[in-house]
Amino acid sequence: MIATATQMIAKLVKPAPMKGGELISRMLAAEGVDHVFGIIDGTYFGLISTLSHHGIALITPRHETSAVHMAGAYARLTGRLGVCIASNGPGVANALSGVAVEEAEGNRVLLITSSRRGQIAYPDRGGAYQYFPHVAVTRPMCKYAEWVPSLDRLPEMLRAALRAAFTGRPGVVHLDVPETVINADLPADPGPPRTPSQYRSLAPLAPPAEQLAAAAALVAAAERPLIHAGSGVVHARAHAALERLAALIQAPITTSWGARAAVDERLPEALPMIYTEAVKTARTEADLVLVLGSRLGETDWWGKAPYWATPAEQRLIQVDLDPAILGLNRPTDLAIQADVDVFMRALADQLSLSPIPPALAKTRRAQLGKLAAMKRERRAELDRKLAPPATQAAHLLTSAAIPPACQAVFSDDAIVVIDGGNTAIWANFYHEVRRPLSLLGTAKMGMLGAGVSQALGAKAAFPDRPVYCLIGDGAMGFHQQEIETAVRHRLGVTWVVLCDRQWGMVKINQSFMLKPVKTLVMKALDADETINTDLSETAFDHLARAMGAHGERVSTVAGLTAALERCRDVNATGKPAVIHCDVDPVAHMWAPDLKTFKDMHQEPAGA
Repeated sequence: MIATATQMIAKLVKPAPMKGGELISRMLAAEGVDHVFGIIDGTYFGLISTLSHHGIALITPRHETSAVHMAGAYARLTGRLGVCIASNGPGVANALSGVAVEEAEGNRVLLITSSRRGQIAYPDRGGAYQYFPHVAVTRPMCKYAEWVPSLDRLPEMLRAALRAAFTGRPGVVHLDVPETVINADLPADPGPPRTPSQYRSLAPLAPPAEQLAAAAALVAAAERPLIHAGSGVVHARAHAALERLAALIQAPITTSWGARAAVDERLPEALPMIYTEAVKTARTEADLVLVLGSRLGETDWWGKAPYWATPAEQRLIQVDLDPAILGLNRPTDLAIQADVDVFMRALADQLSLSPIPPALAKTRRAQLGKLAAMKRERRAELDRKLAPPATQAAHLLTSAAIPPACQAVFSDDAIVVIDGGNTAIWANFYHEVRRPLSLLGTAKMGMLGAGVSQALGAKAAFPDRPVYCLIGDGAMGFHQQEIETAVRHRLGVTWVVLCDRQWGMVKINQSFMLKPVKTLVMKALDADETINTDLSETAFDHLARAMGAHGERVSTVAGLTAALERCRDVNATGKPAVIHCDVDPVAHMWAPDLKTFKDMHQEPAGA
């Protein structure tokens, strides 16, 4: 009798119809998406209200650009799709700086935005509230940008966006969905969405056999081969293949700034970018270079002399997923469109069949030995800066001492995010990558403040790994509100804020432009001699506590070490932390190799 009554009630109470937004949730779940980043809004309630039904967590920051950076960090570290959302008008406008950065850095991000109903937005009727042409603005910034005109086209167009996301060089794709589509009722349950293999190829692109053989022949004959790894190696998660190939052919590895996380820098073949003279020597003396997943961009000196050997003196093999990158900034002897991981594995397999002749092996070992000696000599010079200068006040920290102190406390599998102007230089020169895929930043754009939320995306991706961010006080001020996001979502990260109360990189450049002799002699100008380069103090420890996080302030290495240990323990409970580090503002301006950094932005003299 009870069963019959239940059946009768079930017939009377019809299930709510599926919304367009749930169709998106289903398709994202089929792609393996487990996180979406973005601020809630009624215009896409049909989406956000159904994410959890499909095993997708929604993390809501305080600013839409933070959502895009979270998605980018998540994608870069995991190799998967990062997904973020933004609501029509102001929400999309807020997201634009994040779109520019994540596209430039080459991170695989899907941005889903809501828009006003198509009848007033495409084309603009004029006078529509919270409207601007989303797609027209983002299209030049993205790999793909389209709007969905009707509910029946939603699955097709989302598949097109996903196909674009997983084709060629990673970047940002944007799908603009009117609120009348996201919140519309489907006439019937469409059933399970297509699996990814039903609408795009899942197989990585392999190199043609004849090109692989040609590459193997060139490598086998080279006296001093060099591997230059770009961010394509990071996106392909090809660090194991890179290490194997370099060891097999006894070749040094240099990287682009964006690919520093591609290799354990303790390996004998690793030649980190901070050893600028050794890197230049390796690049100018190599008779063959394998350029893997790199455009040879500006911070690679465009691949030009005098920082590289000339094409007449140096053979070059370039491998990339994107055919537009092949031979872009320097002519190649062998241009191969392929996945760099597949290429390196296949090349190593082929080369391992024939051992290196003894004479060549001796030459290659000698080259590695010479570069290692140059690296050790430069490291000794850099490490002398760990001690504070005689003129430094006792109550201030030396910027160089902060990254090693962090590495001594956090485990080698910790993820470190680097953000800021001079802070980024100090952090790069004094942090050693010991585990591939453990370093984040915005090497291409140098975007201040992105690291605040990149740290949160990293923690969402790897909740069991320590995550900390080395950041300047100027950069922290861009998105300090995301401390509250970390508290709310129990994302236990630590921000280590180097506070010099100035725009340090701008100030040192401005000082040389205004009064070069006095700057060189006195190391700093008086407060009234530069233009708007000084900042008021923000007590970031107090700010952290005001938002519910753990906060500390330190001015000595011993105090920093103790604070880091407490923050590490607090992070393990899910509570974020902020350490305000008072650094010497004059010494902080004089970051290592500033002249080299400046030279990178000039056309090479031998071009």
